[in-house]
Amino acid sequence: MEPIQHIFPLLLQPKKIAITTHMKPDADAMGSSLALKNVLEQLGHQVTVISPTNWAGWVNWMQGADEVIDYEKDKTIADQLLDQIDWLFCLDYNHFSRTKSLAEKLKSISCTKILIDHHREPDETSFQYGWSDTSKSSTCEMIYDFINASGNANKLNEAVCECIYAGVVGDTGSFRFPAATSNVHLLVADLKTRGLNHEKVHDKLFDNFLENRLRFTGHVLLHRMEVFYEYNTVLIAIPKSDLLKYQIKTGDTEGLVNFPQSIQGMKLVALVIDRDEERKWSFRSKGTFDCNSFARRFFEGGGHYNAAGGRSSESLEDTIKKFKAAMKENKSQLQ
Repeated sequence: MEPIQHIFPLLLQPKKIAITTHMKPDADAMGSSLALKNVLEQLGHQVTVISPTNWAGWVNWMQGADEVIDYEKDKTIADQLLDQIDWLFCLDYNHFSRTKSLAEKLKSISCTKILIDHHREPDETSFQYGWSDTSKSSTCEMIYDFINASGNANKLNEAVCECIYAGVVGDTGSFRFPAATSNVHLLVADLKTRGLNHEKVHDKLFDNFLENRLRFTGHVLLHRMEVFYEYNTVLIAIPKSDLLKYQIKTGDTEGLVNFPQSIQGMKLVALVIDRDEERKWSFRSKGTFDCNSFARRFFEGGGHYNAAGGRSSESLEDTIKKFKAAMKENKSQLQ
C-alpha cells in the first residue's frame, strides 16, 4: 500500500469515483464520505457514495445524503456504477468484510482502491494507496487532514465543515474520549472560523429523535442492564421483542452503550442487541482494558482500544453466557 500523498497530483485529473463505508454507517462514516464527495466534486470528479446497508435517519440532514445508494436496495445500479469507476475510496473500515454483502463486489472490481481509516489491523494488501492511523479521533479528522494536505483547504465550505464536525463529535463522544487531542480542538477552531454553526449539528445529531426512542432508553436502563461490581462491568442485553415493542429503527440504539460509563468504577460496558440474522455487540472501556483484543478474541470483532464491536451467530441466551465466561476469564484485568 503506497502512501496516500502519492495520489495528490492525480486529483487534478477528473475521474469516476465511488466512496464506500461500513454497514450501518454512523456520523463518522457518513460524514467523512459526504465531505470527501463534496470536495472531489468541486475538483471536477464524478462521485457516488455507496453504503452497504441502510443508515440512521438522523444523518439525512447532511448535504448529499439523499444521493447515497443503499447497496441492499439498489444492488444492480450500484454494481453497474462500480464496474465503471477509476477509483474506489474505502472510508472508516479497513477490511472488506465490514461491508457485508458488498464485500465480494469490492474485492472483484479492477480499479484503484484507496484506504482512509483509523481502526486497528488494516488489510493493507487490498489497497493500492492508503492511510491508516489509529491515533486519529475519527475518519472525519483524517478527511480534514487529507483536504488540507492536498492543498484544497479552500474547498472547506459550510456543508463540508458540518459533515466533518458531525463525525468528530460522534467518534469522540462529544470530545470526552482520549482521542480528542489538541489537534482535534484546533480542527474545530478552524471550522468555526470558516463559518461552522456547531449548534445546528448538535441539534441534528442529538435532538432529532421520536418519543419512542426516549421511552425505549428508559426501559432498557431499568430492565435490561446488569451491573457486575466484582468485575467492574456492565452488560445490557436487548431482545428483539424490545425493538418491536418500541418500533426501534436503524440508529435508535446509537450511544446507548455509553450511558453506563457514568457508573463509578466501571471499566467495561457491553451491549448486545438481538438482530434478525445475528447478535450485534458493542464494547466500551476505560483505562487499560483492551476492547479491540477482547472483541477479536471472543466475538469476531474489533475496532479501537477503548471502543469496539463484534457479532455472534449464537442465540441471545448463549452469546450472553459466552460473554459472562469471557468476563470472568478477564477478571484480573477488569479489577
